[in-house]
Formats: sequence, C-alpha cells, structure tokens
Amino acid sequence: MQVLLSGQGLSCERDDRLLFKDLDFKLHCGDVLQVAGPNGTGKTSLLRILAGLLPDYDGELYFQGRAIHDDPDIFRENLLFIGHQPGIKLNLTPEENLRWYQSLYHPANKEQIFHALAQVKLTGFEDVPCYTLSAGQHRRVALARLFLQGAPLWILDEPFTAIDQAGVKEVEQLIADHAKNGGGVILTTHHNLSLPTELNVIQLGQRQQSETEQT
Repeated sequence: MQVLLSGQGLSCERDDRLLFKDLDFKLHCGDVLQVAGPNGTGKTSLLRILAGLLPDYDGELYFQGRAIHDDPDIFRENLLFIGHQPGIKLNLTPEENLRWYQSLYHPANKEQIFHALAQVKLTGFEDVPCYTLSAGQHRRVALARLFLQGAPLWILDEPFTAIDQAGVKEVEQLIADHAKNGGGVILTTHHNLSLPTELNVIQLGQRQQSETEQT
C-alpha cells in the first residue's frame, strides 16, 4: 500500500519544553492514525506540524515520498485540515464559509454546498450568519467540508467536539469510508473510537515512542 504521509526524526520544543523527539511514522493509503497522550504532550502541535501550519520543528515530512517543502502547494491541495476550533467566520453564513474554504483548491457550487450542509443537518441554516448558531452547529459547518473536498489526506483535531452522539457516529462512518476508499486520516480525540477498520496509534507523553504501534 502506498505511503501517503511520513515523518522522520520529528522533534518539537515549545516554551523551552521538549514535547516529543525523534518521532517516526508512516501513514499508508487506507490508514487511520490516532495521536494520543495526556493534555500538554504536544498532540495539537504535532497535528499542526503535519498540516504545515507550525514550522518550528526538527525533522522531515514527506507526502507521497516527496519532501513537503519541495512543493507545498501540491501538499495543501491534497490536505483537508480541521482544527480544534471550527475555524469559521461568524459574520459569514455557512454557505459563505464553505464557499471561501473551497475556493482555495476545490471550488464548489451552491448545490454541492447545500448538499454538504444537508448531510450535517443544517438544512434551513445555509444563509444565516454563523454567530446565530450554536457551538455544535459551528462544528457541523466545519465538518461539512468532509463532504466536499477530494483531498486524500485528512488531519482532524478533536473532530467530535460539541456534536451529539448521532453526529459522532456519522463522523466515525465518514472516517471509515474515507479510509476504505484509499484515503488517510490522522486525528486526535478523547472519544473512544468505534471504527470497522484497524486503528494505528502514536502515543505521546512520558512513554514516547518513535514507531507507530497498532491496537
């Protein structure tokens, strides 16, 4: 199976504190990889490094065998990143937020955007300002991007935050389907994942590991 994303010798220090050192991993097409560990061990920092949003680290990242810094635009085109915060603009509507996101690499028309919002149960809220929506609805606006992008690599930081039990199951199914179709997913979560696929884990913290372990 093709290696989608890999890291060699990744090390990160924040505020004079070493978060992780000499971390190696490989994410193959079809893999789901969870970054786990206690709070403060660098899970979000690692995801931001993998998404190209945090340049302050040592080591090397490769996308499909090629160093990311050699062609960062190709990497961004093939990446969907949803952070711990929804990352939406509150003065824009759900439709406008999604249209802006998609305009960067994968333009979508109104019909496609409305369909995606329907999938996350936001029918009827497409054209209202996001500041009128709840925290759970903000998260659903962000998650609607999973129904739009054709990016093979998903990096998701706490994707289940502020959504109900039914929403959790829907996102789990999306993750499983994406992996089944040959995509790769890296995520953090405090939720006990229930996936019909093998889950790989990078464990950060006192017992740091340089290799991916399987559960």
